[in-house]
Amino acid sequence: MIEARNICKSFDGQEVLSSVSAVFERGKTNLIIGMSGSGKTVLMKCLVGLYDVDCGSVEYDGRDCTSMLAEEKRSLRKEVGMLFQGGALFDSMTVEENVMFPLTMFTNQLWDEKKERVDFVLKRVNLEGTNQLRTSQLSGGMTKRVAIARAISLNPRYLFCDEPNSGLDPQTASVIDELISEITHEFGITTIVNTHDMNSVLSIGEKVAFIYKGHLWWEGTKAEILESDNQELQDFIFATELTRRLKK
Repeated sequence: MIEARNICKSFDGQEVLSSVSAVFERGKTNLIIGMSGSGKTVLMKCLVGLYDVDCGSVEYDGRDCTSMLAEEKRSLRKEVGMLFQGGALFDSMTVEENVMFPLTMFTNQLWDEKKERVDFVLKRVNLEGTNQLRTSQLSGGMTKRVAIARAISLNPRYLFCDEPNSGLDPQTASVIDELISEITHEFGITTIVNTHDMNSVLSIGEKVAFIYKGHLWWEGTKAEILESDNQELQDFIFATELTRRLKK
């Protein structure tokens, strides 16, 4: 579980997050949604520790990471997986080398041990036997699956996914959503997904936090979101759906 308590964040005197409090539950897909500029990306970066908060705290199962020393943060980092927008694979590395990278950085495992883990996670994302492929040989969906394999290589307790469906067609996006959901439940991970894709929300949104102008404006489940009378939330849903249809 990750808990945000009264998080505030400003840049150049402009408040981006205003006293945001939310609980992201273990073993569930927790989604953060909101329009561009709402603060959802800043919130995720505060949660993962890429930004220092101006006030408030972020707790990982009761451990306040905002007050940790550098060595403590490095230790916690071993428990965190990150799926970046676009995949962010290293072009100079093979699939195997990309997935092995966190193991080399954060563990003292022997090569055979790392290879065994790489093979396991690649098989889990249905990419068995792709170890020696170059990133230039991967489709968009394969790139995202390699990135997921890398994100779970350290067997994380916490998984952050930043716009995991960006640039994917609807069918491939659905596959990625389902894979994230399966891994979350299979390994009991606290998963937080930053997205504007309503298909993702209605498919895997077990808990949804809607950020509006830097505030936590609404919380609920995918079953509750369409029944909400929150006007700003409904405006967001309508605008998102309209944009999706226009892009067809």
